[in-house]
Amino acid sequence: MIVTRIYTPATRLLALLLLAASFTGVPAIAQDVATTVPQTWQMLDYLATDYAGAVRGGQVVSASEYAEMREFSATAARRIASLPAGPETTALNHDATALVAAVDAKAAPEAIARQAHALAASLLKAYPVPTAPEETPDLAHGAALYQSTCAACHGATGHGDGAAGKALDPPPIAFTDQARADQRSALSLFEVISQGVAGTSMTSYVKTLSREERWDLAYYVGTLAYANEQAAGAKAWQHDNTARAEIADLKELSQARVAQLAPALGVDTARAIVGYLRGHPDAVQQALSGVPLARGRVAASLAAYRAGNNAEATALALSAYLDGIEPVEPQLTDRDAALRSRIETAMGAYRTALARKAPATEIVTQAQTIDVLLAQAQDVLSGNNDPTATFLGAFTILVREGLEALLVIVAMLAFLRKAGRARAVRYVHTGWVLALVSGGITWAIARYFITISGAGRELTEGLSSLFAALVLLSVGLWMHQKSIGGRWQAYLKTKMTAAAEHGSAWFLFGLAFISVYREVFETILFYAALWNEGQEIWIVGGIVSGGAVLALIAWILLRTSRRLPIGTFFSASSFLIAILAFVLTGKGIAALQEAGWLGVTVAPVPRIELLGIFPTWQSVSAQLTILVLLVAGFTFNMLRGKAARIRSDARA
Repeated sequence: MIVTRIYTPATRLLALLLLAASFTGVPAIAQDVATTVPQTWQMLDYLATDYAGAVRGGQVVSASEYAEMREFSATAARRIASLPAGPETTALNHDATALVAAVDAKAAPEAIARQAHALAASLLKAYPVPTAPEETPDLAHGAALYQSTCAACHGATGHGDGAAGKALDPPPIAFTDQARADQRSALSLFEVISQGVAGTSMTSYVKTLSREERWDLAYYVGTLAYANEQAAGAKAWQHDNTARAEIADLKELSQARVAQLAPALGVDTARAIVGYLRGHPDAVQQALSGVPLARGRVAASLAAYRAGNNAEATALALSAYLDGIEPVEPQLTDRDAALRSRIETAMGAYRTALARKAPATEIVTQAQTIDVLLAQAQDVLSGNNDPTATFLGAFTILVREGLEALLVIVAMLAFLRKAGRARAVRYVHTGWVLALVSGGITWAIARYFITISGAGRELTEGLSSLFAALVLLSVGLWMHQKSIGGRWQAYLKTKMTAAAEHGSAWFLFGLAFISVYREVFETILFYAALWNEGQEIWIVGGIVSGGAVLALIAWILLRTSRRLPIGTFFSASSFLIAILAFVLTGKGIAALQEAGWLGVTVAPVPRIELLGIFPTWQSVSAQLTILVLLVAGFTFNMLRGKAARIRSDARA
């Protein structure tokens, strides 16, 4: 019953109906975009496929079909022009006009197919409508639907030889015709099932089949031309990184066509992979994540660079890290932190090489190095989960990340108590408690509602780290200044009361919140990733143990700070805060590099994450800058203190 081949009566009537719609009293602009866009997309898809039957070698081989192709292109252009204006309107109208001119000029079928498919893709980008199933299609259900609704016309195996189809004009097509199937996507079949084909026995199934059922049926029909390639497709899918780069999710699979993939994969491989994935769409969800996706993106990036498309190569390289490695970074860190570090550095250097348009030989070498590292990571992650490693990972991440925030909070609390400003302490407590609550909300979002993008995570960590580092830099210099020459005594007498009771209290709240939340944010996402591996009890054990250690450290630090003379406290705190500013600067730069905001130039320095030291010139340079500012500031404070003491002695 599904007639995807449009012959003269069908196409003429469909074109006339579309033309009539465009001239009715109801303007096209008032039509529902959700209806108009799919219909126009379907017309362009038909044009790309059927034009080859009208023109060959610059000559018209079927006058009636050529007339219909001209009607299709002209009607599609009018409908696109009538859509609500948007940022892409000018480009869409230009491309639609160019398509009409190409059809009028009897351009080659390959050129028309390329233009029509490109325009159809741009249309969906400008006016997004659902183009993929919400759930993985059920092929068994699709096969049952085919036998009950389609086999009578198209035949039990899709050869177009069904008993009922013999009396149809035009006759039903053979879904096993590979040449034609190569031009169709699962989305093409879905639209035909949904909208039907005017003038033929193919009617709309919107009222009789649910959206999910229509997708089930479309995917099943899409496998009939490639039944013999299933085994080869399964093997190719496991080993072809380029294919993984081309098809990253159900949306891309639903729009994938063999003709589209053939230039990169070859016709035989493209047919095998498309046939396999349409029959096993769950393979996309299983394989196209984590390290396999990263390997595919790197391979596609290299291919794009070789083709001269540097912007696409850079975008794919960034996606390789953010979409492939970032989601599995906690698991990889848990099992082989050193390997994860090498991957981060190598992928960052690769992006920088792309940005500066390095020689192809250098790009190839770096891409090959990355693939070797990613293959190692794939082997590491494929092993069974070790409960002990999970516990230690959960424990270590909490202590490591929590210690930085704890030191800032303890320093502020100790400072306020030394200064006798107990009322201001509540602002600090409110700040870190609210940060923990916000972290819980982040957990809910990351765990149940959405997946926080790698770029969003890295930008949050990077910008908050740098902001906190700048604040701590100024605080450290200020505290060092007060620790010299008894200046803390004058400060407490003349400044602290007013400052603590006004704007500085909210400053303390903000610093406490940011210092804690940036650590909570990273820690929460780490645990959210590990939680999916079925080791919940070991994760909870690591969290509880890590929390107990942090509580003990906090108690020791607060108790020790009470016994320190206030001058010594100011001095020790200033150095501690200076070290934290140094650490956060390095981590902030590293996070922005991972987000693609900054380049990566490898430096011959060791990687010491505890101190925020990473082997890149960008992070090292930023930390050296902070170090210079600290040394200069501390030296200036000491010289001023010495001068003040000399003046005081002279007056005495």
